Order: sequence, then C-alpha cells, then structure tokens
Amino acid sequence: MERSQMTGVLIMAGAVLQMMLFLWAAARRSYMAVALPVMATLAAVSALAFWIGWTMFTTESELEEEFEEEEAVP
Repeated sequence: MERSQMTGVLIMAGAVLQMMLFLWAAARRSYMAVALPVMATLAAVSALAFWIGWTMFTTESELEEEFEEEEAVP
C-alpha cells in the first residue's frame, strides 16, 4: 500500500471515528436543539473527508503507469 493510499485510509478512519464520537456524545446529553444543526454540518464534513480518503485510497499510482510506459518503449 502506497503512502497516499495509507493517508486515504487514515482520513476515512478519522472521519468515521469523529462521527461516531459525536453521535455518542449527542446521545448522552439533551442538547438536541443545538446538536441537530451541528450534527448535520459535521455529517457533511465527515462525508466529504471520507470521500477524499476513498479517492486517495482507490487512486492508482502514477509510478506504476510510468514504469509500464518505460517497459512498453522498445
């Protein structure tokens, strides 16, 4: 696994952990009037972070493409 893929996995894990911790904390208190808008914003930011992490994780390496091109040239 390359460094960018590992960074993507860490971003995804951080986004999921952040959302789980917030949901756990929101369930323990009765501040739902404040927590619901904050939760919606946090969910959007976490989803964006997860998407960025997923994109980084699934992106193929440019080095592999360059290596394949060098092998193809006679």
